[in-house]
Amino acid sequence: MAVDVHTHFVPSGWPDLGWPGAPRLRIESEREATILVNGRDFRKIQDDCWDPRVRLARMDEDGVDRQVVSPTPVFFGYDRPAVEGMRIAKVFNDLALEICADPRLVPFCQVPLQDPELACVELDRCLDSGHRGVEIGNHVGDRDLDDPGVVRFLQHCAERNVPVFVHPWDLPAGPRIERWMAQWLVGMPAETHLSILAMILGGVFDRVPDTLRICFAHGGGSFAFWLGRFENAWHRRHDLVGVSERPPSHYLGRFSVDSAVFDERALRLLVDTLGEDHVMLGSDFPYPLGESPPGDLIRNAGFLSGAARTKLLAANAEAFLG
Repeated sequence: MAVDVHTHFVPSGWPDLGWPGAPRLRIESEREATILVNGRDFRKIQDDCWDPRVRLARMDEDGVDRQVVSPTPVFFGYDRPAVEGMRIAKVFNDLALEICADPRLVPFCQVPLQDPELACVELDRCLDSGHRGVEIGNHVGDRDLDDPGVVRFLQHCAERNVPVFVHPWDLPAGPRIERWMAQWLVGMPAETHLSILAMILGGVFDRVPDTLRICFAHGGGSFAFWLGRFENAWHRRHDLVGVSERPPSHYLGRFSVDSAVFDERALRLLVDTLGEDHVMLGSDFPYPLGESPPGDLIRNAGFLSGAARTKLLAANAEAFLG
């Protein structure tokens, strides 16, 4: 059994989102298209983004039994007015349900996180419609996950028993980070790392119930590697480092990460640091920097026991999904 908690979709088309430069799709063939943002090419995609038959066939080839299917973050629209953000979320959430009609595909919705009240309303609508969880970006402008409004939304997710998947987005730009795909190689891990810090040092885990099920993409960035640094800083400069009631290591067990680290040594560090109950298969399917075939790292990791391998491939994801 294998359950992939980190995959994305893009519909084969959507209504005009209503402002110049809004994301749109240029169809190039029956199998290929390009996402455009601000009128410029953003990403080439193929029909495994929108065609469930192609997606399911790939899953069969790769030995994946179920996928969590989340939005592609470029469509979050957090930088738009809240009413527009709500419209964007409804458009993509309704299209997601069409793509995820097969029970092997588990849809996660998006919400207008720039307005926590509207975000709760849209989450509730989506749960009633058939979504099983929610994907959120790791920040809203300069507001991180410890922002009071975001915390209210996370509290609502805990009350509704809804799993939350956190994905980096809106990455820093500039000449030094736009070479070599460094936004993806450095920016995504760094943003994910920062969002976990916000949850811990910002005291979010002290304010949300421990029933909140939350998972961070891309192996949690470099969090596991630098936990000792955070712990040391919390004890030595507690006047400056965070408002959490306890040191960072206390909150291990309150969150999970996916396995998209591509190296057995890194996977071992994740398991050693977070525990074998808090790492889940995540591939970033169907994008080219994802793991292919999904789960190979876990299946071939020599340090994992059979029971641990089962947890990472599927059992932890089943618990996360409830």
